[in-house]
Amino acid sequence: MRKLIEYIAQSLVDDPSAVQVREVRNDRNALVLELHVGADDFGKVIGRQGRVAKAMRTLLRAGGTREGRHTSLDIQ
Repeated sequence: MRKLIEYIAQSLVDDPSAVQVREVRNDRNALVLELHVGADDFGKVIGRQGRVAKAMRTLLRAGGTREGRHTSLDIQ
């Protein structure tokens, strides 16, 4: 899942080397991915009215459901 989010984000931004994705497990055994991008590319990852971010979260949720665990995406 981490590789998918990283690939999508790197495809969208001007500076792919600034993209970092960290996996964090919270107390409920859910997978939380933290996506860090450069300040100039933040809007490109969010998209107009959050459509790109919503699409990435939907893909992540679908993959997590397939694996039987809860997932979420935090964009920072």
